[in-house]
Amino acid sequence: MARLTETDRGTRADMDSFAGGYFRNAVYRHWDPDEVDIGGDRQELLDYEESFTGEEFDMLRLAVARFGGGEEAVTEDLMPLGLELEGTDEQLFLTTQLYEEAKHTRFFDRYWEEVLTPVAEELGFEVTDPTDERYLNDDYVALFDAVEEAMTALLGDNSPEARARAYSHYHVVAESVLAQTAYYSLQSAFSSSGDDDVVTRPRSELPDLDGLVEGIARIRSDEGRHVGFGMHQIRNLIQEEDVDEAVVREVLTELMPHVAGIFTDIEGPVDHGALVAYARNKLTRRLDIITEADAEVPPVADLVAIERAG
Repeated sequence: MARLTETDRGTRADMDSFAGGYFRNAVYRHWDPDEVDIGGDRQELLDYEESFTGEEFDMLRLAVARFGGGEEAVTEDLMPLGLELEGTDEQLFLTTQLYEEAKHTRFFDRYWEEVLTPVAEELGFEVTDPTDERYLNDDYVALFDAVEEAMTALLGDNSPEARARAYSHYHVVAESVLAQTAYYSLQSAFSSSGDDDVVTRPRSELPDLDGLVEGIARIRSDEGRHVGFGMHQIRNLIQEEDVDEAVVREVLTELMPHVAGIFTDIEGPVDHGALVAYARNKLTRRLDIITEADAEVPPVADLVAIERAG
């Protein structure tokens, strides 16, 4: 209760601060995962039964299970950071991020319940659960175990270096590189505006999953804000608290093989090499923003702009 009785911190929040502005942006851009129209995706998958094979349907389920599981994991993993942040504005923003990670989890759960399971039942496929271990390969487990470990470590070590590691695990690798690449792959495969350099099949043979793509676009918008916040925090730790940028590079070097490994057993209408190249490009761009003295985190309006696949 000490925080409530402090008398030297003035106004509780400053909406003109960096984190305060991010908080306001999150409030303004609110969306409801239960209001995204996904009903058409169910019929689209049924209509493409002959060209979109059962094996590819299983790969779609694997992808949705991994992405939904990842959102659930990062929802839980964010808690320690909330306990350790001291700035009121930062805490306000973090509550929006926690809420948004939960929304993302809800969207993928809903997609499984209302689209994938009914399609499996209609086509006579095995009905599966998104938490089935078959959907989690070793690299997936290793990466999210590492994120959880880095975030939990803050409860015993809130040093600048420990915070830099936590932000690097969570905001840079899990949210920026892995998640953005994963969503990019789904948008490319199942949207008419997707990136033709990524798909390996004629687009006419693939269903347009407009509901999934719309949900992903909204999720990517949220995560643009999350990533911007994390990059800003790491830049401050390097520039103002003398954290060696090697701390960040060490995390990225350790985790990138797991990022690549998460995509290796997804056999579908996407090119693995193109996805890995996309992930490495994301990593390079983020690292430049974090470490270059004259670089700047893009304005939040740019980070949350709805980024379509093409």
